[in-house]
Amino acid sequence: MELDVQIPLAERMRPRQLSEFVGQQQLVGSGKVLRRAVDAGRLMSAVFWGPPGTGKTTLAKIYAMASDARFVELSAVASGAKELREVFTAAEQEKRMYGMQTVLFIDEIHRYSKAQQDLLLPAVERGTVCVLGSTTENPRICLTRALLSRVQVFELKGLEDEEIASALKRALRDEERGLGSFSMAVRTDAIRLIINMSGGDLRKALQILEASVQYASTQDGTAVVEMADVREAVQDAIAAFDESILYDMLSAFGKSLRGSDSDAALYWFMRMVAAGVDPRIPVRRLIVHASEDVGLASPHALVQATAALDALLQVGLPEARIPIAQAIIFVCEAPKSNSVVTALARVEEAIVQYPHAQVPTWLRDRHFYREGNDDQPYLYPHDYPKHYVEQRYLPQELENEIFYRPNQEGTEAKIHPRKWNQVK
Repeated sequence: MELDVQIPLAERMRPRQLSEFVGQQQLVGSGKVLRRAVDAGRLMSAVFWGPPGTGKTTLAKIYAMASDARFVELSAVASGAKELREVFTAAEQEKRMYGMQTVLFIDEIHRYSKAQQDLLLPAVERGTVCVLGSTTENPRICLTRALLSRVQVFELKGLEDEEIASALKRALRDEERGLGSFSMAVRTDAIRLIINMSGGDLRKALQILEASVQYASTQDGTAVVEMADVREAVQDAIAAFDESILYDMLSAFGKSLRGSDSDAALYWFMRMVAAGVDPRIPVRRLIVHASEDVGLASPHALVQATAALDALLQVGLPEARIPIAQAIIFVCEAPKSNSVVTALARVEEAIVQYPHAQVPTWLRDRHFYREGNDDQPYLYPHDYPKHYVEQRYLPQELENEIFYRPNQEGTEAKIHPRKWNQVK
């Protein structure tokens, strides 16, 4: 079945008023702050913060329309100071000539630099524009304090299953903007699968629904969407993977490795692979964690991780998933030690404290022998019992420093640095 429509279903079904809006009752419910502002037509600069597909742009448009304001939309990715100044100039003219307020909606406002954010300040203070921004990032981290002090932050939550189900049913019934004019049916288990795959993102749910219809077979003149059709459609939806989620998944993957949770680490790795992420990205992280979090407590972890990358490059997916999974499990279940990382941190501190510490004369390059620098000879360790001899290798200022301190886990518990016996 093919739908002769040019505008995506998610855009066609975008609510035009609060009565059509789904979810976010903490903001738009009866008596709530945003509901009162919309009902009163009272504009205030604000930032809508929340996951994708939760209604940030929709709320901004409904908010602007309720106040009969002129609506201008910019993307922080594709605009800068020039576009902002043009909007401000036009807004001043509209206000002076027609008394019309301008609402400037900035999608992904966190992408603006500090200088660009600062450019908004005088326009907001003078009332030239009412700024509405949307972001998936925490505004208290990604926005300047000056801008935050001039806007109200509204946090949106991922939608509940019942809310997404309600929106899907509305799209299936609506004959003007939805799929109601088509002779079709969607199995209950298919609806449930769409909801599960959406992850609280209504836009994604509608995308999957629309794509599923394309795969549906016709039975007695009616297109019937089955679970298999949804699974086919999900592959299309996965192709449009949000990069911002990638970094969260990578973070969860790394923390699962450090936290010794094999199940979670495998899940996040496979979730990224299923989403089309280059598998080299998480495997490179695996190599780092093999040293950062396991290290000398189980040195074979690094061997396993690097072998996993080699297997990936040699045989590719899907076969390489097996040795990669083996390495993931090994790193998770291995004893943990971060002594290598802490040793590096102590060395960095010492370099900052003594940036000009001299190389001991007996360790210097003998090809560049200088008169008077031969007051103490270099002692060749292999000339002594057990191939060891006491000798200072650090600069004099650091002779008593201990940077590497073995952890008492796994193999590392057997390491006893000789230097510990000489420290005064």
